[in-house]
Amino acid sequence: MTETIELISFPGTGNLPFFAGAEKGIYEARGVTVNLETTPSSMYQAQHLVAGKFQMACTACDNVVAYQEGCGEVDLDREPDLFMIMGATQIEVSFVVAPEIETYEDVKGKSLALDALATGFAFALYRMLDNAGLSPSDYEMVSVGSTPSRWEAVQKGEHAGTLLIEPFTGMARGAGYRVLGSTMDLANYPGQVFTASRAWAAANRATVINFIRGHLDAMDWVKDPANRDEACDILARNMPKMKPQAIGPSLNKLLDPKTGLIPLCKLDYEGLKTVLELRSQYAPQGLQLTDPDKYLDHSYYEEALAGR
Repeated sequence: MTETIELISFPGTGNLPFFAGAEKGIYEARGVTVNLETTPSSMYQAQHLVAGKFQMACTACDNVVAYQEGCGEVDLDREPDLFMIMGATQIEVSFVVAPEIETYEDVKGKSLALDALATGFAFALYRMLDNAGLSPSDYEMVSVGSTPSRWEAVQKGEHAGTLLIEPFTGMARGAGYRVLGSTMDLANYPGQVFTASRAWAAANRATVINFIRGHLDAMDWVKDPANRDEACDILARNMPKMKPQAIGPSLNKLLDPKTGLIPLCKLDYEGLKTVLELRSQYAPQGLQLTDPDKYLDHSYYEEALAGR
């Protein structure tokens, strides 16, 4: 008998442990079934997670902070009680621009596509532009939605640039688009985390712990060199729009802890401080956020590791 978790994540190669874990029965061996759905936007993800359609989400750190602070991009039908369970992927988010954009200076007067304007990785892009000497009046930010939607909008010429993750960054490079910068240029900027409501987690503690153990097992399988060829096949089947020549390089990025799967899914505490710093600087609400522990509960993760 297994417990079922409905989980929502963003499209990308970071979902490979879910694909492999489901196909190889790795989660079921720990007593859970994980049904994965990819989200069209962070707004959809937050709304349906808080409403209870999904029990867990894999999302940017800032999304958890934003909705907990009442600063989310969309209204919710109830008060959220989200917390971060553990890390997921470091995820290099790249600022990709049209081929004719050669420098940050060329961004002036252009529109840029984001998932949401004031959550997620938006503030990382604001910092990149700020560091390059641009001011908010130099460009226009437009909310477009998830990575595939933003990439399509840039390809159509509707916007001059956007933030992309793998495999979309590699696809863009191959098509002649330019990367001006990435979150790797920012000190201690974290990637994605797992989140759930405190109430659901407390009522389903064993399920959460079994999920953590199962996910770590799935990551171990993905990282095992003996499984590389099969992992590539699983990735290709689940992301059929990827070109065959992009599979190997994308897997290499995923296996690099600097740009992919976080060892043991350890949450980046210092990175969370950076998230709070950027939100305090760029969010229109003017909040000064300084307490990372407000958004965490390490007890599930620690218990899962201790009994693994």
